[in-house]
Amino acid sequence: MFRHLAALLALLALALPLRAEDRGRLLEYERIAAAGLPDQRLTIWLPPGYDGSMQRYPVLYMHDGHNLFDVTKSNFNKIWAADQAMLAAMESGEVEPHIIVGIWAPGADRYRQYLPRSAYDAAPPSLRAQMDAAAGGAVVSDRYLAWLTGPLKSWVDTAFRTRPGRDDTAIVGSSMGGLMSCYAFLEAPEVFGRAGCVSSHWPAVDPRAVEGESASVKALWDAWFAARLGAPEGRRVWLDHGTATLDQFYAPYQQVVDARFAAAGWQRGRDWESRVYEGAEHEENAWAARLPEIFGWLLRK
Repeated sequence: MFRHLAALLALLALALPLRAEDRGRLLEYERIAAAGLPDQRLTIWLPPGYDGSMQRYPVLYMHDGHNLFDVTKSNFNKIWAADQAMLAAMESGEVEPHIIVGIWAPGADRYRQYLPRSAYDAAPPSLRAQMDAAAGGAVVSDRYLAWLTGPLKSWVDTAFRTRPGRDDTAIVGSSMGGLMSCYAFLEAPEVFGRAGCVSSHWPAVDPRAVEGESASVKALWDAWFAARLGAPEGRRVWLDHGTATLDQFYAPYQQVVDARFAAAGWQRGRDWESRVYEGAEHEENAWAARLPEIFGWLLRK
């Protein structure tokens, strides 16, 4: 965990500038200690004009930071191109420039860092046993969320010119990162006013392994959202999935979640949105293709 403010500011001074041009600038921070978690790593994008002004910016936190900007650092030689998506969304005039904080996934520990702890605790025994097998260790998403909302956000708001309020703080991720984004949004509503839950992996484990108990998985997510969703109060959520590869399994679960939003009085198109992308696969190129649309809706003024 970040221990002293001086150390946090020193990190800023030592950041490695990866790219500097009129389309924004990337900074990288390696081996950040976080209590109870694997070491964390960040790639941060500063929007065009950041260095030449005193403007303050809203902040977007994104999971799987290694797959956001630089194809040479990505897992699958594919990226979201999050900076390009932000630039495209900004061109409409409806989306302000955002600082993007990309948080790298910690390798083999990704699953246990992104699986929502409160959903894990509420899971039926057979599903929890499969979660345990996939996690290979303690589920630590509660610690990850505490780090996100505490030491990390405090540092970002100190080191950069941010607008730190709830309505200027968003979180976006895909697959297990989609679950983690919903988790952060529901468990820390005072921090995150916007969430993008992209191709969320609602089965939580191999979807073929839970086909026989899909009703209990649906019931888990329905109860989980029902207990935490509350009134919109100006908050906004984007949900989506494709129809190919892993995404082909998500529709029945997404429909349950959509129904819960409607039942809770959230107005579709204003407070929440849910989209299906026909033919879209579960991979970075598919997410990159729709990310400008996601940003355009989720982050609009």
